Amino acid sequence: MATTYDFPSDLLAGQEELHQVRAELSALLKRLPWSVEPLDGFSDDNGWRKVERPASPGWSADEQAEVEKLRRRERELAVFVSTHRYWSETTGPDQVSARSALKHAHEAPLPESPPGDA
Repeated sequence: MATTYDFPSDLLAGQEELHQVRAELSALLKRLPWSVEPLDGFSDDNGWRKVERPASPGWSADEQAEVEKLRRRERELAVFVSTHRYWSETTGPDQVSARSALKHAHEAPLPESPPGDA
C-alpha cells in the first residue's frame, strides 16, 4: 500500500496552481510564433535531420508581457512549494517520496479493483 501524506492545504493549493500556470504557459508558447523577434524563415538540411522554420512575425509587446507574467508566477510558486515549511518535517527517502506524491496529489485516485479480480 502506498504511503499517504497529510499535506497542508496551502502547499496543495500552491502545487495545483503551479500545475495550472505551467499548463497555461505551455499552451501559450505553442500558440506563439517560434521567434520572439521577427526573423526570416529558413531551411537547413545539412545536419542529421532537416530543420525548417517559416518566417516569424515575432511576439507583440502584450504577448511578451503575458509570457513574462506566467514565468514570474511559475518561479514564485516553484520557490513556495520547494521551500515550504512542510519539508522540514520529512527527511531522506521519505522526503523524496512525499515530493513525488505532492506532484500527483491533484490526480484522481485509481479505482480499487474488487477482491478476486486479477
